[in-house]
Amino acid sequence: MERNILLTIEYDGTDFSGWQRQPDVRTVQGTLESILSRLCGSKISLNGTSRTDAGVHALGQRASFRCKTAIPVEKIPFAVNNIAGEVMKDGDIKVVSAEEVSEDFHARFNAKGKKYRYRIRNSAAMPVFLRNYRYRVWKELDVKLMREAAGYIRGTHDFACFQAAGGNPGESTVRTVHSLEVTEKSPETDCAESFGGRQDFQGKDIDIEISGDGFLYNMVRIIAGTLVEVGMGKISPEAVKHIVESKDRTLAGHTAPPQGLFLVEVYY
Repeated sequence: MERNILLTIEYDGTDFSGWQRQPDVRTVQGTLESILSRLCGSKISLNGTSRTDAGVHALGQRASFRCKTAIPVEKIPFAVNNIAGEVMKDGDIKVVSAEEVSEDFHARFNAKGKKYRYRIRNSAAMPVFLRNYRYRVWKELDVKLMREAAGYIRGTHDFACFQAAGGNPGESTVRTVHSLEVTEKSPETDCAESFGGRQDFQGKDIDIEISGDGFLYNMVRIIAGTLVEVGMGKISPEAVKHIVESKDRTLAGHTAPPQGLFLVEVYY
C-alpha cells in the first residue's frame, strides 16, 4: 500500500547548491531523493516546502513523498540518516522526523506559512568557525532604528520591492508578514577587537526573525539587507514605508548574503 509521508529536515547549506535538484551538482533534494529511492526500492520525488538557495540553512524544512516501503514510518529517519552517513559528508543533513499524512496532503501547497531567522554578527571581526552561519557587518548597527523600520514591513502589503529577479512572472506579490522582530545580545565571546588601529565597539549578535504566509524570491534576504542599511543610517526608518509603497526593488537595500539565513519552521 502506498503511503504519503511528511519529513522534517535540518541541514547545513554550506556545501549544497541549494534545495532544488540539479544535474551534476549536490543539492538537498537530489541527495535525499537518491537515499529514499534506495530505501524504498523505487524512484522517489520529494515535494519540498521551501526552495532554499545555496548556502542557506534549515532547522525545519518540510518535504513529502509517496512510497510503498514496509519500513515503519517512525523508523524512516534512522534508516535515511544511516544511509546518509555512508554517502555524504558527515553531519550536514538530517531527517529529524517522519509522519504519515493524508493521501491528498502536499508539503508545499498545504503550508500555511513559514518562519525564517536571519543572523548577523555585528563586530569588527568574527570567529572563523562562524563564517558560514552569520553575516558579519563591521559597522555598528542601531538596533532601535531597525526595530522602528520593521514596523513598516509587518502586515499585508504588495512586497514587489523585496523581490529579486528570478521570481515567478505573473505571481501575485502580495504577502502578509505576521511578525518581524529584531533582537540583540552579546556574543558568546568578547568581540571587542583592534581594528584599523583603534579599539572597535563591543560586538553583538543580531537576529531578524520573520514569519508570514509566504515569501517572494530572496524576500527575507532583501528585508535583512534593508534593515542593515537602516541600522547603518543609510536609509531612515520612515523611508521604509515609502519603499514598500513604491514596489520598486531599486529603492530597497542590498540582498544580504545566504549564510545568515535559516528556515526555522513551516506551519500547517
